[in-house]
Amino acid sequence: MSTGTIPLPRTGAVPLGSRGIRGARRWGALIILALAQLVVVLDGTIVNIALPQAQLALGLTDGQRQWVVTAYALAFGALLLLGGRIADYWGRKRTYMVGMIGFGAASVFGGLAQNATELIAARGLQGVFAALLAPAALALLTVSFPGGKERNTAFAVFGTVAGTGAAVGLLLGGVLTEFADWRWCLLVNVVFVLAGVIGGFLFLRESRADGENRYDLAGALTVTAGLGSLVYGFSLAEYGWARLDTIGFVVLGVALLVAFVVIESRVAQPLLPLRVITDRVRGGAMLLQAISGSAMIGGTVYLAFHLQIVLGFTPLVAGVASLPMTIVIMLCAPVLTRLLPVIGPRPMMIVGPLIAAAGLLYLSRITPGGDYFVEVLPGLVLLGLGMANLFIPMQNLALARVAPQDAGVASAAANSAMQIGGSIGLSVFTAFYAAAVATVDVTDGPSQLAAFTAGYSATFLAAAVVMAAGSVVAFFMIRGTKEHLLPSGDGGPAVHLG
Repeated sequence: MSTGTIPLPRTGAVPLGSRGIRGARRWGALIILALAQLVVVLDGTIVNIALPQAQLALGLTDGQRQWVVTAYALAFGALLLLGGRIADYWGRKRTYMVGMIGFGAASVFGGLAQNATELIAARGLQGVFAALLAPAALALLTVSFPGGKERNTAFAVFGTVAGTGAAVGLLLGGVLTEFADWRWCLLVNVVFVLAGVIGGFLFLRESRADGENRYDLAGALTVTAGLGSLVYGFSLAEYGWARLDTIGFVVLGVALLVAFVVIESRVAQPLLPLRVITDRVRGGAMLLQAISGSAMIGGTVYLAFHLQIVLGFTPLVAGVASLPMTIVIMLCAPVLTRLLPVIGPRPMMIVGPLIAAAGLLYLSRITPGGDYFVEVLPGLVLLGLGMANLFIPMQNLALARVAPQDAGVASAAANSAMQIGGSIGLSVFTAFYAAAVATVDVTDGPSQLAAFTAGYSATFLAAAVVMAAGSVVAFFMIRGTKEHLLPSGDGGPAVHLG
């Protein structure tokens, strides 16, 4: 599950074909672009429910199982900034079409996968094409609805689809896994892709940013390789933190990210202008994006395993049982949005992570024979309440006081932080899971369930510690009056990814 923003087109550039689309064609474009957004978001969660079945079918190890989730989030997050640049420079409709077709092909590849390597590679390719599709879709929406009440309506529809995509993924994943086969959680994308491609030809117009445009390829290569090396190094911690390969890949990842910072400080058109993240408040908000991503993606993936493997829920029931957190977030969002200008973002961003940490701590108390309504549901409600208090102000601060020309890249950086945080979090939590499982002497079925439960409990506890650290980050980095932190009129629209 993911929450964040995707990049807006660069403000100040004169887009080719930016006069918009009139009449029914414009609303057809909205439907198609909202569908594209739904595909990107639901694929972050639809596979979670199918993982236990996929693990049995393909003989995945626990490490390979987490990479089915990590590969998508890592590729998506690492390449999102570059995807936004490609859409602006190469053409938004063209990028959309390539992203949509490529996403469909990767989904078919994953649905037909015969081993772990093929499935993980397919998920990574899905992430690559999602990084093209998502920013192109939002940019096309902005061009199609350049202003007025219709623009507000379009963004409301688009945002609602994005906000409900994760829940749709959980439910659809449960239905397909239970009544068809886990492979259909990937193959179902073909239906969305066919509609998106046909609709793209019928309703979308080409647009791109004019002027001298250069790709920051050196920056793209170093940040992608750096993040990949870092996540891979952490995933090896499952076999030991002191191993040479674990330390080597982590150190290599850090070195490449340092090189990325050096490159961005010197190139004329950087992939990520450093001024976007060096602001203390904005940098703190993006660090909190990464922390919340680690808990949401890294921590709650194991919830699906506990519900199905330990509690014995069917995939559909497990999907429904995972929804309370999302429902609480959606119910709290309107209230907290009205409350934000009254009390300011700082109190919500300090208290929110603590409530979420309490929810995760509650979940860490699970037992092999526990009752869902006693041991799981209260934790999910607390987690949803805490995340809602964090998400609402965090999205605003990620774009507050940013220069107009940096609005798109700031939005993309915030979402990238969420995805990368989830990738790193899942890798680290898997190491805690493996260590906890190894402490249980497995002699029969019940003891194996006890071992699994110990592992899941360890991941929830680790995620709780990370979320509590987020409150400390907010206390020291989110400083200033509410008027200073949220000046009127700044930021522009931010669209949530789920």
